Amino acid sequence: MDERVWGALRSPLTFSVLAGVVVGALFLVGTGADPVAAYTAVLTGSLGPDGIGATLTTATSVLGMALALAVPLRAGLINLGGDGQLVLGGITAAVTGLYVPLPGPLAVALALLAGMAAGAGYAVLAALCETRLGVPLLVSSLLLSYPAVSLASYLARYPLKEPGSSLPQTRALPDGVALASFGGSTVTVGLVLVVLAAAAYWFTDRRTALGYEIRMTGLNSRFSAYAGVERRGLTLKLMSVSGAVAGLVGAVEVLSFPYRFVDGSLTGPGYTWTGLTAALLAAAAPLGTVVASFFFAVLQVGGLAMERTTEVPRELTQVLQAVVIVFLAARLRLPRRRSGRRKEVV
Repeated sequence: MDERVWGALRSPLTFSVLAGVVVGALFLVGTGADPVAAYTAVLTGSLGPDGIGATLTTATSVLGMALALAVPLRAGLINLGGDGQLVLGGITAAVTGLYVPLPGPLAVALALLAGMAAGAGYAVLAALCETRLGVPLLVSSLLLSYPAVSLASYLARYPLKEPGSSLPQTRALPDGVALASFGGSTVTVGLVLVVLAAAAYWFTDRRTALGYEIRMTGLNSRFSAYAGVERRGLTLKLMSVSGAVAGLVGAVEVLSFPYRFVDGSLTGPGYTWTGLTAALLAAAAPLGTVVASFFFAVLQVGGLAMERTTEVPRELTQVLQAVVIVFLAARLRLPRRRSGRRKEVV
């Protein structure tokens, strides 16, 4: 067997996923359900002809938020303000699309850029709280999410609310102010934008000096500072990129069906926390983050199909996610067995 294939099979990620599947099967057997039928329903419901569109649509947001959080995580920085940056990007894109008198394609481009700018600016504010005021990024980014989400909720419920609607949502965007979709599906050009962002992240991580500085800072921040990496400047750069990607995801959501900002529609599905889980599972590595994000998108969409066809609650997929993370954390702490003969201690 090829050494690369064998190494992939023995990797902590593969072990954790397989262990999660086994534990999930034991849960199903304990409840009297058929694990084969349940897992088949997950796969066919998410990857079959009727579910692949929903899986790709979900993967757009999950992967986007995973990338947004993986960028600073690669340097050992944890951005917990994804919800605030996501929502602020979405409401900014909605305001731009509603009030900018430009042709459809130009309005869409400007709405995307405005959403990215809003998310980036808000993330930089959290970074400044750490670099200037000494507030840990973990705390500042999390706490700043609440006023952003509340502001967007206020705008959707009052100044921008659709007249006559009982739902807390803004008015629909003008005709033509929407991302193009593929065929009659809900998959939009937003998926292409997120994939391009993933490609840019991979190129930066593997082919640039900045990527090397980021990885080095994540492995040993004291050594990177000794080598000349300026921590404050790097924190501002990474948080601005992180917020921009999160804002892009929010803008993509608003510019897709139902073509408006709906209060709670961006935070309800838990894209931020699923994305953070994917980034943690892949240790913020670019390709691993993509694979982990798609894996969790399959679980989310397939869980609904499993509940419909087998009456197994979709909460099982959340159990699977938790078990995978637990096994990954435990596996990473186990020492690897060295190949070859061990040296005898004299």
